[in-house]
Formats: sequence, C-alpha cells, structure tokens
Amino acid sequence: MILLGVLLTATISAAFEYYRQIRKAKREYDKAKEVVQDIILSFNRELKQEAEKLDIVAYKLEASSSRVDSTLKKVENLEKKLPILESKVTIASDSSENILARLDHVDKKVRDVDTSHEALKTKISGFEEQLRQSSVVSEVKGEAVIPIRRDKAIAPLTETELTVLEMLSSEGPKTAPEIKERVKLSREHTARLMKKLYEEGYLERETNKIPFKYRVKKEMRKLLKRSESEQA
Repeated sequence: MILLGVLLTATISAAFEYYRQIRKAKREYDKAKEVVQDIILSFNRELKQEAEKLDIVAYKLEASSSRVDSTLKKVENLEKKLPILESKVTIASDSSENILARLDHVDKKVRDVDTSHEALKTKISGFEEQLRQSSVVSEVKGEAVIPIRRDKAIAPLTETELTVLEMLSSEGPKTAPEIKERVKLSREHTARLMKKLYEEGYLERETNKIPFKYRVKKEMRKLLKRSESEQA
C-alpha cells in the first residue's frame, strides 16, 4: 500500500509537471503565433506597399512608353523631312555662292567707283586750285560770279532796285543793313531785294565776313554809265 501510494504520488507529480510543461509550451506557442502573425501582417503591409510602388512604376513605364512612341513618330517625321531640308540647304548653299559672287562683283564696282571718286577729287582739287588762283587775282574774295542774263537789263528794274544799283555803283560795296538805312525799307524787304538782284546777276557778294557785302558787277556799272550818258 505504501508502495502504491508512493507510485500514485509520483504519477500525480509527473502528470502535474507534464501538465505544467504543456501549459508553458502552449503559452510559448501562443506567443510565437502572435509574433508570426505580426511578421505576416508586417510582411503583407510591405508586400502591399511594394505592389503599390510596382503599380506606380508600371504607370510611369506606360507613360514613358507612350512618350517614346510619340518621340519615335516625331523622329520618323523628321527623317521624312530630312530630304526636303537637305534639298533646301543645297539650294541655300547655291544661293549663298551666287550672293558671294554678286558681292565680289559689287565690291569690284565699289573699288572702281572709289578709283573714279579719287580721280574726280583730284580734278576737283585742280579746279579749286584754279579758282583759288583766280580769287587771288580778284580784288576781294567772293562767291562764284553769276553771269548777267541777257534778257535782264536796266529796263525791268524798279525805282528802288535802280536806286540801290546806282548807290552801290557810285559809293562802293555795302551790307544789307547799310542799304536798308538808305532805302528806308524793312530788314526782310531789303534782304529779299538784295537776294533778287544777286540771283539775277546784277550784284556780286563778298563772303569773307558777315554780314555779306554787295557790289555792282563791272558789266552792270558799264550799263548804268551808258544809261546815264544816254539820258544826258
């Protein structure tokens, strides 16, 4: 009986220990199960994020593919246009050569014009030298002499114009302001009068200083003297 009691006690103790170990194993299993579930959930979340990223990448690849297709079409269009562009470039090159040839021709003409210009300048310098020499012979420096028109003489002159000519013939050269005081006309009227007599060839104008001095031409003095002698 004692042995049976000992065996029963040992069996109960072993069963209790076995039950305790099973409970412990179950707790460990539950913990491991939770950990595994957490890992699976985390893995599922990561898989979902990666799937979303893959969807975005696929969308971008699709858009890139569309742009590539568009670019390829543009390249094809450009390839079709290249022969036309080459033709235009060839025409432009030919035109450029023609333009360069024309420019060379124009440049040659310009050089010829420059040569002619230099020759003309030389001739003008000779004329100026002749004029300078002839001006040295003259009593006073003046503008180029305007010849008396044959159809203009004393008859068409007004009384005031004739008075001015006679005054200049007898008293010598005078300025427009001096003449204005003598003929009692306005400054503008006197200026127009002197300009008219000068342009019609009755007067010469000295330009060595301002105001200009006017004097009667020698031919006009002769006509005035002849007119006076005829009146006498």
